[in-house]
Amino acid sequence: MTVATLPRLGFLGVGWIGRNRMQALARDGLAQVAAVADPQAEALAAAAEVAPQARRAETLEELLEHDLDGIVIATPSALHAEQAVAALECGLAVFCQKPLARDAAETQRVLEAARAADRLLAVDLSYRHVEALRAAHRQVADGAIGQVHTIDLVFHNAYGPGKPWFTDPELAGGGCLIDLGTHLVDLALWLTEAAGSRDRDRVVPLSAYSRQRNHAIGVETARALSLHGHAVEDHATAELSLGDARARLACSWFASAGRDCVFECTVWGSEGAVSVRNVGGSFYDFRAELWRGTSCEALVEPPDEWGGRAIAAWAERLRGDSGYDARADELEQVAETIDVIYAKAGRDR
Repeated sequence: MTVATLPRLGFLGVGWIGRNRMQALARDGLAQVAAVADPQAEALAAAAEVAPQARRAETLEELLEHDLDGIVIATPSALHAEQAVAALECGLAVFCQKPLARDAAETQRVLEAARAADRLLAVDLSYRHVEALRAAHRQVADGAIGQVHTIDLVFHNAYGPGKPWFTDPELAGGGCLIDLGTHLVDLALWLTEAAGSRDRDRVVPLSAYSRQRNHAIGVETARALSLHGHAVEDHATAELSLGDARARLACSWFASAGRDCVFECTVWGSEGAVSVRNVGGSFYDFRAELWRGTSCEALVEPPDEWGGRAIAAWAERLRGDSGYDARADELEQVAETIDVIYAKAGRDR
């Protein structure tokens, strides 16, 4: 089905991240913000400054009464799966903040609902849209660094989450691993897909790529620690086997990082390496470099306005085709990998 005009969207949850994504769409004229829902009056008031024409609601049920093409979900993680399924069963496309669900079983239920309704589903895995990481992906896909053998991925947030529900296992589904590690696992799978497929005109989801080549994706080691008295982990590490490559992951909240944030994604190959790192402890500024021996070539420098690109891509696709996109199948693989890391670490969720 094609949306003839700009998609009419409802926003469920208009805290900081919901409003940020709303602003990106409104700024670029990619969608109509038709309705917003949030139980907090101050959040609704702030959303009205971005989209004064939007109708207000307090619940998903009220939101679904409006004439919409899709819904953007930015609520606590425990609510994502149920809310996404409800929207999909009403025939609406869904864009959801990560994680789509708290575990693989919930994720599979949402995917089944999206396939049954034949509706577009996407998750805000926004780091794929950082220009520095896109540059790294191109270098890997083009074979510029040779055979990929190791990927190092690090994400340390010295502040930790700002809302108490993040440290409630029932509401969040876990701690820093499901919060920050979801991005790292997704990047590991995305970059491995780039290393395995040299056909730049054909996107092969890693799940399909792995099945075609009998490449098992496994968890070799995992560790999850609670160092600051929370019911969920605030430090996690894992090593993944991705065909012939290995990915080493580390993430944390409240770490003594000496800066606000430490982010690193380095892909090591037989002929070189490509590395993306944040600049000056920033959560938003990234530099990409190509390394060969002792030489270093800068590929991308900040600034880069990347935060709204994932939702923009979803909105643009929704306008052309609201049907199910098979690339969403990869969401199940990310969730399954997170589940196995938790199980391997012996960490209750």
